[in-house]
Amino acid sequence: MSSNVPGSGRERVLFVLKTKGSQTAARMAKSLGVTTMAVRQHLAVLEGEKLVDFTEERHTVGRPARLWRLTSNAYDRFPDCHAELAVGMLQAVQSAFGEQGLDRLTEERTRQQAQTYRARMPDPNAPLEDRLASLARIRREEGYMAEWKRRRDGTFELVENHCSIEKAARLCPKLCGGELSLFRTLLGDDVSVERIEHILSGDRCCSYRITERPDEPALNGTP
Repeated sequence: MSSNVPGSGRERVLFVLKTKGSQTAARMAKSLGVTTMAVRQHLAVLEGEKLVDFTEERHTVGRPARLWRLTSNAYDRFPDCHAELAVGMLQAVQSAFGEQGLDRLTEERTRQQAQTYRARMPDPNAPLEDRLASLARIRREEGYMAEWKRRRDGTFELVENHCSIEKAARLCPKLCGGELSLFRTLLGDDVSVERIEHILSGDRCCSYRITERPDEPALNGTP
């Protein structure tokens, strides 16, 4: 994994905490392919910069384990897609055209995104894994740090470890609704898409459960 994690040692530690959530130093060291001492040295610097803090996880035997996590100060270290400009434009639209104007703006944005994404995604009848992989790749390129996986119960999960439009979305939550609508449109009618974690609700990431719909039985025996 270490070869796939960009940046300096401290940036790599921040990346792991951003994408994997709270971690012990030992677990981060294993992920990054370095020593636990090296990770602890990076954490000490990051803690001094108020980019990370920790809670203690107590066990029945031995010393409590420190679970390290990002602080809100660390969020500015990740892409924001020109957040200030986006927020300013949304405020201008809201002032000039009201809530209906924001509604029209988000609907048009979703429509244009769907058109752009479709041109880069496989045929709608392609395996769901292929569709998900393409969608996650596009979202990664846009700064969402997206990944997907198949869960043990047979469902799929799409995770966005970072919201690159968070400031704009807090001003205009309809952008999040547009994102959910976008995913449902792109992944097709043969699946259901449900948001199960949401950064704006205080969760670490935005995650979506994707479930393939069972084939509907034919009516009146008609094939």
